[in-house]
Amino acid sequence: MTESRGAAVQKGIVFNIQKFSIHDGPGIRTTVFLKGCPLRCKWCANPESQSAKVQILYDASKCVHCHTCIRICPRHAVREINNHIDIDDEKCGGCLACTRACPGRALSHEGEMRSVQEVVDICMQDVDFYEESGGGVTISGGEGMSQPEFLKQLLPALKQKGIHLAIETTGAVSETIFHELAPMFDLLLFDVKHYDPDKHRAGTGVRNEQSLANLKWAIQSGIPVLPRIPVIPGFNDSLRDAQGLAKLIVSAGSKEVQLLPFHQMGEKKYDFLNRSYSLKGQKALHPEDLTAYRQVFLDAGLHCFF
Repeated sequence: MTESRGAAVQKGIVFNIQKFSIHDGPGIRTTVFLKGCPLRCKWCANPESQSAKVQILYDASKCVHCHTCIRICPRHAVREINNHIDIDDEKCGGCLACTRACPGRALSHEGEMRSVQEVVDICMQDVDFYEESGGGVTISGGEGMSQPEFLKQLLPALKQKGIHLAIETTGAVSETIFHELAPMFDLLLFDVKHYDPDKHRAGTGVRNEQSLANLKWAIQSGIPVLPRIPVIPGFNDSLRDAQGLAKLIVSAGSKEVQLLPFHQMGEKKYDFLNRSYSLKGQKALHPEDLTAYRQVFLDAGLHCFF
């Protein structure tokens, strides 16, 4: 892709491009998942998205313990601990020599560098579906705004094609970045995790003041915003939590909210990353479990749906 005025062509680190998405905005969409996130949510369904680096995943069930990966790593980032292959993310340079050499295919990777043109080309493969369904492209993550320089080139390239653009964001980015990027989207799918700053930090690792300031700014600026609440057991699933969140959503100026019941789709990924998962074995939530919870938002005058 040729950039105007000599601008350097940006590449982004992408860990998935998912076609035929129907839950990431209106219509049929292609969702581009970018690596990197400032939050460390205990329930994160995509833990491989948190680091902005290429990461090696290890499936112990496929390992033949030949130690090829240990011998071949140029940075000595691979070792065996208690009969389990361990990858030191700090040492790993993402060369992927270990994944290519693994005879049992126990090692795989998440994340690869993609150019703007590569991503545009993949997204445009389904343009007919976008037009027929009122769909488009959604940027997700991680935090969708975690790679701002890449987005500054990718978004105009897609917009030139007439593509509807949405983003899944926590708003946990600087005011400068948010104010520049948010108006470039047709829809912000804005995760709101808790109303209390301290409880937000306990569950995600960061406080929520910056996120809430960005949420209010976007709504007041007339940017289409859909606040979405991931309902997590033991974190924000009480009726008191619902009341606090409903008050927050109303005060931000929104008239609607979407509830996202907790699920366990990402549980296995923690094993592959050799990370502990604090919600392991926790029962998933379903809409029928949240009838009273949803009613709190309805009583606050909000259009609340799943």
